[in-house]
Amino acid sequence: MHFDAHTLQGQASIFMPKHLQALMDKAQAATNSGVNDALEGVQGLARRTFLKVSAASGFALGAFPLGAAAQGAGVAAAPAGLKPFEQPSAFVRIDTDGTVTVTINRLDFGQGVQTGLPMILAEELDADWSKVRSVHGDANPAYADPAFGMHLTGGSNSIKNSYTQYRELGARTRAMLVSAAAAQWGVDASALRTSNGFVVGPGGKKLGYGALAEAAMKQPVPEKVTLKDPKQFRLIGKPTGRLDAKAKSSGQQDYGIDVRLPGMLTAVVARPPVFGAKLKSLDDSAAKAIKGVKAVLRVPTDRGGEGVAIVADGYWPAKQGRDALKVEWDTSAVGKPDTTALLAQYRELAAKPGNVAMQADMAPLAGAPHKISAEFVFPYLAHAPMEPLNCTVKLDGKAGIEGAELWMGTQMPGLDAMAAAKTLGLQPQNVKVHTQMAGGGFGRRAIPTSDYVVEACGVAKAARTAGITAPVRTLWSREDDIKGGYYRPMHVHRAEIGFDAKGNILAWDHTIVGQSITKGSPFEAFMIKNGIDATTIEGMKEPYDVPMKLSVHHPDVNVPVLWWRSVGSTHTAYAMETLIDEVARTTKQDPVAYRLALMGDKHPRHKAALQLAVAQSGYGKKKLAAGRAWGVAVHESFESVVAYVVEASVKDGTPKLHSITAGVHCNLVVNPKSVEAQVQGAALMGLGTCLPGAAITLKDGVVEQSNFGDYAVPRITDMPQVTVHIVPSADPPKGMGEPGLPPLAPAFANAIAQLTGKTPRELPFKLA
Repeated sequence: MHFDAHTLQGQASIFMPKHLQALMDKAQAATNSGVNDALEGVQGLARRTFLKVSAASGFALGAFPLGAAAQGAGVAAAPAGLKPFEQPSAFVRIDTDGTVTVTINRLDFGQGVQTGLPMILAEELDADWSKVRSVHGDANPAYADPAFGMHLTGGSNSIKNSYTQYRELGARTRAMLVSAAAAQWGVDASALRTSNGFVVGPGGKKLGYGALAEAAMKQPVPEKVTLKDPKQFRLIGKPTGRLDAKAKSSGQQDYGIDVRLPGMLTAVVARPPVFGAKLKSLDDSAAKAIKGVKAVLRVPTDRGGEGVAIVADGYWPAKQGRDALKVEWDTSAVGKPDTTALLAQYRELAAKPGNVAMQADMAPLAGAPHKISAEFVFPYLAHAPMEPLNCTVKLDGKAGIEGAELWMGTQMPGLDAMAAAKTLGLQPQNVKVHTQMAGGGFGRRAIPTSDYVVEACGVAKAARTAGITAPVRTLWSREDDIKGGYYRPMHVHRAEIGFDAKGNILAWDHTIVGQSITKGSPFEAFMIKNGIDATTIEGMKEPYDVPMKLSVHHPDVNVPVLWWRSVGSTHTAYAMETLIDEVARTTKQDPVAYRLALMGDKHPRHKAALQLAVAQSGYGKKKLAAGRAWGVAVHESFESVVAYVVEASVKDGTPKLHSITAGVHCNLVVNPKSVEAQVQGAALMGLGTCLPGAAITLKDGVVEQSNFGDYAVPRITDMPQVTVHIVPSADPPKGMGEPGLPPLAPAFANAIAQLTGKTPRELPFKLA
């Protein structure tokens, strides 16, 4: 399998579909090959060693430059059997004052891995947590996902895929420190132990990690290490405050948008109003007259389009210059979709046979004693991260472009570097990515086209051609971001369900209509089978053993689409959980008891999560206030299960969510505070999909929304009380970046149905 350097970005905050995760394992060898090809010329990390590095505080165990400079330093080499991501030198730095800096191999954009991953490493290192810090890694091969062999943050995989990796990194570093102390004291290493940043010897004598760092880097890197018994954990599993909390809460945290380089200029781009359109005519005289504008440049934009970049000495003059442009666009060669017309088209398709994803006997449907016929409509959704997209590019070389440095919050720095290299005509090893903290993403910073990175490189390249040698930061406004495409696809579901008086489902005929996310991307070859994109159907049927025929239509539409936090489950969970609830109500069964009966004994994690939420909420026992009702939903995504029991009301046709009780089964929990925060945030984001105005619409190919004034996001006044309860488990951890989102909207809808007798069939809710 070949991953094209221009188009491949395989990750998400939070986003990778579970089908893709499974298939990525099979494609890992090919992926590694693709990355290695891209990094040809970079010397292998297998020869990395611990070196002495200069730091303000003295010697440290740390990450060092690749290549021959790392050899011949009189220190032990890492075993040949260790892979780059297994070697402590790239991940751990210990300063002479005992400060431990852990490099994380993921982007932190709010999900908390900047704390979670260091907790795992520090646990095995026996570090003093008060002295632990963290920094982002970059496009170095050592920071690739150890399971997939490529750089990615997404699919709720950070803790899941790096749990053992970071434990072993900590254990290897600890072993080297112990060996150094043993050599200094002249005792056997087995006589020593570690505690809170110290090696403790016979008679209670101690040496701090900082004092041992220089000697430790000369010790052999152990290939095999013994990990702690989980019963010995003192950090993992304990509620822990985040390392970035102070900086973020005090306004001191820097993000990609805050990058400032000497002489840096800022660019904004006038993009075509219809995706892929080109310039027909341009009058830039007024723009060039704006004080501070340095250049007005024609640049390529995403999907083969053309745009105009205004480069200035700040954002405001660049924006003023863009506003002063007189542009006429040529939209004759591109489709101009209209969501009203699309809905009619989708409804027609939903009534026709599609490509079959699941097969079952539908003969019992015609004679079923009870039937439900339902249609669901889900709109396009923008990611709308709080920090708009941005990318700063610094080009090196006098005679031409010889190298580049990029600064941005990216979910896949290695593959973005490949895309940048192709755009700039460079070898990948000549592109360095500085990963910055990002203010949200939800999948938008992991695009198979690398759109905002490629565009920023194109702007920098055009600026260089125009004689500008300064670094250029391409900055998107909120309006650019909302109108910029790569939305959660619009979907229509159509379901016909036949069941008996006891709720036994006799036949379930289901059709989904929506664009394919992976079509035209490098993932198409193994994500689309029999004409069906696996991301579209994930979350269907399970955990209920029902006879389901599932078919799919994937229309081609000129709207770029992308994974959005929890991907296919954003719509499949809603359809499944509201329909299951409706069968229970129709047959006068308790919706919790009905779900548990349908699950049987095959889904213990689902049952445990649901039963925990029920028990903690008081469902069925607590008397609700007048006008309120319970709503229930449970769903698995990214191998974690979340169940919600909610209290809601409807007043004058307006629904209100009052409380949410969550039951979570994500196996072993590294940091309960992070799980709680992820569930709270995901629940609020799920609630946002229910609010009026939470939809992207198009007319004549133009996106009609532009900011939070007309694209609704939940406000603080919308936030209900949320309590999170976690099922205890010692099994290896799973992810929690996304699973809290899918079951919220259906739980809310089920409460509304209890109050009104009618299930909302469309998101956002339209009860009138």
